[in-house]
Amino acid sequence: MFTVKLNGPLRAVRSISFGPCVSHLSALSRCSVDQRGGAGAPGVHSRTASLLSARRLAVTGGRRAFVVSAAAVVNMAPPGVQPYLRLMRMDKPIGTWLLYLPCAWSIGLAAAPGCLPPLDMLTLFGAGAVLMRGAGCTINDMWDRDFDRKVSRTASRPIAAGDVSQLQALVFLGGQLSLGLGVLLCLNYYSMALGAASLSLVLLYPLMKRVTYWPQLFLGLAFNWGALLGWSAVACSCDWSVCLPLYFSGVMWTLIYDTIYAHQDKEDDVKIGVKSTALMFREQTKPWLTGFAAAMVAGLGVAGVNAEQTLPYYLTLACVAAHLGHQIYALDIQRPEACWNTFVSNRNLGLLLFLGIVTGNLWKERRETLLQDEELQTS
Repeated sequence: MFTVKLNGPLRAVRSISFGPCVSHLSALSRCSVDQRGGAGAPGVHSRTASLLSARRLAVTGGRRAFVVSAAAVVNMAPPGVQPYLRLMRMDKPIGTWLLYLPCAWSIGLAAAPGCLPPLDMLTLFGAGAVLMRGAGCTINDMWDRDFDRKVSRTASRPIAAGDVSQLQALVFLGGQLSLGLGVLLCLNYYSMALGAASLSLVLLYPLMKRVTYWPQLFLGLAFNWGALLGWSAVACSCDWSVCLPLYFSGVMWTLIYDTIYAHQDKEDDVKIGVKSTALMFREQTKPWLTGFAAAMVAGLGVAGVNAEQTLPYYLTLACVAAHLGHQIYALDIQRPEACWNTFVSNRNLGLLLFLGIVTGNLWKERRETLLQDEELQTS
């Protein structure tokens, strides 16, 4: 709700309220989802609703700003392209962030002392994260099309809704993997072999929810492979004393955020026979998450020591620990919306850690300079 003050000849009109207008815009935006036809066909007003969503009004300091969401951009794409963008989850980029950030951490830790992470590597891994996350989602939806139809949150996914056939999805998957291979071929031979080794995890993860209550563990093993690959791409090999603790921390992080994510669907998962850590932990979720968080912070501490990180890194690590603690303390596993918001907040946690790695690495030059000055003074 905000108001506009009027003066002069219109002094009698004190204010005009735009709150209902903003609410109406939001309602129209939701129509793009509610009016979907039988096979996922867009409703009559979906195009208009998409445009309105893209122009969602935000007010800061009395000035108006327009916010464009990823979902709105996908909705404005040509109708024939939209199902494939949704199959890649381009409308929900949080998964791409969570795949990319361990890569960025590793690249940052491998950078030369006093230097920023190589921008070409960050860009290359960003492109790879988009492609491989899209490929992983395509594989997942091909395996889970029957399950997805039975869960309200996933029933509108392109394959489950019939917007994309299995054959079309397979061809699209081949295209994504081919482009992903092109990114991998830009790296050194060591990294090519290391990257190729992760493909089995990507293929197997969707099956794990059928056979074990720990599918989040297998997701973590696949999703955090970049913690190994980022370092090797910069240094042409892995420093295992840094990479393994970093990889371990990433896996613990995935167990945290994906357990929270899984609590959104636990009732549907019980009905269709899908397993998850959320179903296994149940009311003991917070103690388990606390243990994972402690292990994650410990692993990051070991990685920092072995990478000879400096004060800014450890100050940031304390902030990361506080962020995790707040996530777990405030979490309400009975409210799907609260679970989603907590899950999404992990992007900020990952970016915070990356900032700490970069500043800690830049601080190394300052520390080495001070040590050299002390040696000159004592000599």
